[in-house]
Amino acid sequence: MHDAPPTAEPLAGEREPLSAGLKQRHLTMLGLGGVIGAGLFVGSGAGISVAGPGIIISYLLAGALAMLVMRMLGELSSAMPASGSFSVHAERALGRWAGFTVGWLYWFLLVIVLAVEATAAAQIAHGWVPGMPQWAWVLVFMVVFTTANLTAVKNFGEFEFWFAALKIGAILLFLALSLLAIFGLLPDTDPVGLTNLTGQGGFLPNGWSGVISGVLAVAFAFGGLEVVTIAAAESEDPERAVGRAVRSAVWRILFFYVGSMLVIVTLLPWSSLKPGQSPYVAVLDRIGVPASGQIMQIVIFVALLSALNANLYGSSRMVFSLAERGEAPRSLLTVSRGGVPRRAVFASVAFGFASVVLNLEWPDSIFRYLLNSVGAVLLFVWGLIAASQLRLRRRIEREMPERLTLRMWCFPYLTWAALAGMAAVLVLMLTDEAARPQLLWSAAATGAVLAVAGIREFRIRRRDRA
Repeated sequence: MHDAPPTAEPLAGEREPLSAGLKQRHLTMLGLGGVIGAGLFVGSGAGISVAGPGIIISYLLAGALAMLVMRMLGELSSAMPASGSFSVHAERALGRWAGFTVGWLYWFLLVIVLAVEATAAAQIAHGWVPGMPQWAWVLVFMVVFTTANLTAVKNFGEFEFWFAALKIGAILLFLALSLLAIFGLLPDTDPVGLTNLTGQGGFLPNGWSGVISGVLAVAFAFGGLEVVTIAAAESEDPERAVGRAVRSAVWRILFFYVGSMLVIVTLLPWSSLKPGQSPYVAVLDRIGVPASGQIMQIVIFVALLSALNANLYGSSRMVFSLAERGEAPRSLLTVSRGGVPRRAVFASVAFGFASVVLNLEWPDSIFRYLLNSVGAVLLFVWGLIAASQLRLRRRIEREMPERLTLRMWCFPYLTWAALAGMAAVLVLMLTDEAARPQLLWSAAATGAVLAVAGIREFRIRRRDRA
């Protein structure tokens, strides 16, 4: 199962039969905004509740791991741009089984998450317009974004550009207002000092175990970075575009996340923040911003629709790449005149439309089980990315060194450090009662995909010997 198939060669590959409609500004904003979602605006409250001010360290650790993975992806994607991105890299590095496994796992992850995001956005919209049932909102969102993804890829790029611009603008405004409040420069505010950082049990009120629990709570919020390397294959100059997008994204994303957490725990006692409640709303209330809850609801709504759009795009390109390599039905290879893989889009959005029915029958429970089944899949995908980079870096240096325009830092030491970090998070999930079901369900899903990959490989080899 470890021999790379002929379809994965040569390393440089050929241009994808897809449109080259994405511009540099689209990729840059996709890299910046693709990872900013409800996990930051709402989910960060769960991390603060277990780590206290130490959540800053939790985000630094989780963000550092995500940055290393992004750098590895940037190196491989700038050298070998492909719509399947890390699935293609895994196939070239480790064999058919790896490309098949990581590709289908990531596709499964994205189609589940896009359905969940459509449901979450529908819940918000239903609150605004109670007369329209939640399932109808899900149907509207799925129709709108399916239509957008069936047209020219530049439409997807424009959607994501403006979605990302709104999210980034909201965070920058939030940081500016928070800093003014911290220094007492807003009306009716006094400097807050370090009381909230050092009081309430100190900077690490729950010790280092709280910091580690915080890492588990926030690590998966960085998922979504990978889509920019998939999108690079449809840009005007993929080799250079992905490198620029990665360079501009990694540090700024860390700034947005860690900067937000720093001002939140400086302005508010960490014990006042509860899981499930947005700490951003709590800070805006503290500052005295009128209708802060409604403002953040709009931002979260946009973040959910942005993630839905990006995940539909990423999943369609991943399954298209699998079909190109004979690992998905060949019928998915149909491309429109505008260079859009329409059947791949329909295949990826099918579960989203099925979620309309699920919202009718089980609006609250079904998605909890679905999310458990993919809870740790992202770590498995990241692990295969790191393993692929270890193998391919040497081959690229030997066969086409001129393509190494973006290099992984301190190779191979930081790649091994990233793998060790991922293993540590998996061990922590196994020992954590709340996270253990996600790990076990995800491991079962991964095992099932690996089993199918093994059976396929056995049949292919037996056929080739015949």
